[in-house]
Amino acid sequence: MVDENISWRLKRLLNSWEVLPANEISHTDKITDKAIWQHAKLNKLIILTFDEDFVELQNLYGHPPKIIWLRMGNVNTKDIAIKLLQLQKTIAAFLEDEQYGVIEVY
Repeated sequence: MVDENISWRLKRLLNSWEVLPANEISHTDKITDKAIWQHAKLNKLIILTFDEDFVELQNLYGHPPKIIWLRMGNVNTKDIAIKLLQLQKTIAAFLEDEQYGVIEVY
């Protein structure tokens, strides 16, 4: 799940992302962080976000869901896509590892 603070255009830019096929990426809009958290947990989804609130929810409730926490500052959508594509192997390993619930992307 892509948090509402990230452009829906990211999905189009991640067409070659092997970690998650573009057709499996959904974008949230105008729902609360808690509702996103619960939906992701129930549906075994991953949250892609700039929002620290999801990390705080994970500190309270554990994981799943797993979180890809973008700590890149104010960057454009293309730069986010480039960084995610560069880190495909690292992110794939994170998603496979049951021990960790959050990965920070700088």
